[in-house]
Amino acid sequence: MGGAAALSGDCAHGTSHYFFTGFAMDKLLIRGGRTLQGEVLVSGAKNAALPELCAALLTAEPVTLLNVPQLQDVSTMLTLIRNMGVAAERAPDGTVRIDASGLNTPEAPYELVKTMRASVLALGPLLARFGEATVSLPGGCAIGSRPVDQHIKGLATMGAEIVVEHGYMIARLPAGATRLKGARITTDMVTVTGTENFLMAAALAEGETVLENAAQEPEIIDLAEMLIAMGAKIEGHGTSRIRIQGVERLSGCTHRVVADRIEAGTFLCAVAATGGDVVLRHGRADHLDAVIDKLREAGVQVQAVEAGIRVQSPGAGKLRAQGFRTTEYPGFPTDMQAQFMALNCVAQGTSTVTETIFENRFMHVDELVRLGARIQTDGKVAVIEGLGNAEAVDPPLSGATVMATDLRASASLVIAGLVADGETVVDRIYHLDRGYDCMEAKLRGIGADIERMS
Repeated sequence: MGGAAALSGDCAHGTSHYFFTGFAMDKLLIRGGRTLQGEVLVSGAKNAALPELCAALLTAEPVTLLNVPQLQDVSTMLTLIRNMGVAAERAPDGTVRIDASGLNTPEAPYELVKTMRASVLALGPLLARFGEATVSLPGGCAIGSRPVDQHIKGLATMGAEIVVEHGYMIARLPAGATRLKGARITTDMVTVTGTENFLMAAALAEGETVLENAAQEPEIIDLAEMLIAMGAKIEGHGTSRIRIQGVERLSGCTHRVVADRIEAGTFLCAVAATGGDVVLRHGRADHLDAVIDKLREAGVQVQAVEAGIRVQSPGAGKLRAQGFRTTEYPGFPTDMQAQFMALNCVAQGTSTVTETIFENRFMHVDELVRLGARIQTDGKVAVIEGLGNAEAVDPPLSGATVMATDLRASASLVIAGLVADGETVVDRIYHLDRGYDCMEAKLRGIGADIERMS
């Protein structure tokens, strides 16, 4: 019970002293069947915090980030930049202070990069500020190919010389050059981390950079707003075409990380499945239009309120299953596919889910089947046979031991366990800790019977 004991009740309010130190063997024990009631805090977005930690490398002045989530990936990124000579202090209230004036080693070694694909985000800032960078090819969740070739091609268009040797991207400016050059970059696909890398690199480049086919996620907007606070000149962020006028230097700033829309979406699906009435404090309904539309069609009440988002649901067996197709923002997010699939398993009717972003993102299906779900997959398509009217009065799933295979898969198993009859044990929850800040404590705070076990 070491993990559970390390958490205080305050964790649900973002003030825990709980830092992840390698609970690789931890599990979650869930006793299902409880409805959820009350208020839960939505933490800062992992997918905004990680690039913003890298953006702090662009200046020698201090940067303060507020609302940084307490996640394993954040801890890894802080270790990575400290390894470069950066001073980084992390407070329990989610404040991180970074001083990159002493950065002396523009390298990201494999030992630190292998567990987190977002480490590729160090490439652009290091190259822009120091004219050189050595970054290991990244690792992370095994959900499919996320090639770095778009990053390499884009930075090469800005004048960088990049080679891949022995598992490392080695980048430098050409002889005699002191800055990257502004350029027009059109990626072959919409890439979130690619857009972020180019935004950061272009902020210090000479001349204008235009990003075509840019990602439009709220986290992109949040990063751009941080860079603007540092003195960058950026227009069009949040659209598919972003213009950046490079400046010679950037200053420090204080910036609050935007709320995590995927964490909010996960709690929306959890309450929808279990039934109940919960307010997601700081949640942004305008960042979840595609998910909320599907929830409303399923029979869930969701509304934006002053505190965030309020969700009310009659629970499993009383909802209508919804088909959907994942696509780039503002479409239905791939990061919500597994969680909504778990909801479909306990809704009435048959639904079809098509995954278009990652080729291996149905690994949670076999584990959901262990809990009693009826799902068939064929390539990128999954067909979920939900409940008939006769089954609506019985527990739709039964507890079992299941294993998390990636970050969002682990969240789907937690949702299924909250509904399932009996006890569910979710193993390998280090995946969950990579992207959810104190999830079990937050769920306990709104009525779930859930605990961490070693």
